Amino acid sequence: MEQKKILIITYYWPPAGGPGVQRWLKFAKYLPEFGWKPVIYTPENPSYPLLDESLIKDVPKDLEIVKTKIWEPYQLAEKLNKSNKKFKAGQFDVGKNQNWKSKLSIWVRGNFFIPDARVFWVKPSIKFLENYLKENNIEVVVTSGPPHSLHLIGLNLKKKLPHLKWIADFRDPWTEISYYKHLKLTKNSDKKHRQLESEVFRNADITLATSYTDADNFRKNGANSFCITNGFDETDSQTIISSDFKTLRPSNTSTFTLSYIGVLEQLRNPENLWKALDELLQQHPDFAENFVLKFAGRIDDKILANIENSALKNHILNLGYLSHEKAIEEMYTSDILLITNFPNESSKGIIPGKIFEYLATGKQIISFGPNDADVSLILNETQAGRHFSYSDFDTIKSFILEKFQHWKNGNLSENTTSIEQFSRKNLTAKLAEILE
Repeated sequence: MEQKKILIITYYWPPAGGPGVQRWLKFAKYLPEFGWKPVIYTPENPSYPLLDESLIKDVPKDLEIVKTKIWEPYQLAEKLNKSNKKFKAGQFDVGKNQNWKSKLSIWVRGNFFIPDARVFWVKPSIKFLENYLKENNIEVVVTSGPPHSLHLIGLNLKKKLPHLKWIADFRDPWTEISYYKHLKLTKNSDKKHRQLESEVFRNADITLATSYTDADNFRKNGANSFCITNGFDETDSQTIISSDFKTLRPSNTSTFTLSYIGVLEQLRNPENLWKALDELLQQHPDFAENFVLKFAGRIDDKILANIENSALKNHILNLGYLSHEKAIEEMYTSDILLITNFPNESSKGIIPGKIFEYLATGKQIISFGPNDADVSLILNETQAGRHFSYSDFDTIKSFILEKFQHWKNGNLSENTTSIEQFSRKNLTAKLAEILE
């Protein structure tokens, strides 16, 4: 039986690093098993905030990849202000950490480049793809954002080719994402962002969300929305699990290690966790003797500087940015894995992609974000850890102390309840159902 072709328009593709690249890399890996032949359309000369060469080996050998050139203003922005490099990953200096250059750059970013600075790839892509789709008999297109400018490619192709089936995949929301309110938008710019978002929701045949709350919000705004979360891949290094998901590597850590794996920015900084750890180190000598706070990823300099002014200073192991493969290995040499979300109510639908890899390790998870977050639903269902709000303090301390006692006694539990639903292959099966 001949496979149906599906064109996937994505900015992030190996050697790009970070969680954004993995969603469609994994879907492309498994879609052929469900009757679909993916074709990737991606920029030839992108400006990625992170690189991870290890992901290249995950690209299927026979995958067709089409590339065209993109012009981006980031190199110019970085010359004006080095901290502008954060913008590529949707990060900002906030509050007292903003200087006048940061404020100006943020204002320009929000008001001149709508929806984002990759918008200059939209028109040439529409022109190129209109012919490419006809010549190659492709009737299904996916646009994956952020950058949300890619959805404008889908929107315009849909208008030119009405028979086209278009799936708009929102890895993060557009106007509901927490940094949106930091963009210093004028009324006109805000209106334009919202109009474009609304047009995408109304015209896409299907809008995919990565969380339950986002799917609900998109539906309220006129989208035909479904939730397909991110997940973990059984074939990733260290994550090879038997079919019943029970034979994970046992914990044998020599120190009681709390790890944060990934990028940690100022807007997701769990200050009360650092304070709780600081107090535990000062109040419990046995805790101080055994505790390590491990970072594997890019931690904002200002967060690190604040932590290093406390009792935590001598307990930090900062490994810097690691490949995806190495990062997974570091998860296994941890006892508690930390995940953080933006604190505001509008972010309760964000499910950070790495939670699924955390789940696959069976390790305990400590999570921070707004109350009633989707992450807390997943942690409750899988019994894999605990979700806290940023204002919690005493409960954080007692949770960590309890886990430390379990570790000391050799009975820190590992849970793998109901996690198979989050395997990349099972999620691709769900995507194939929606495509059909």
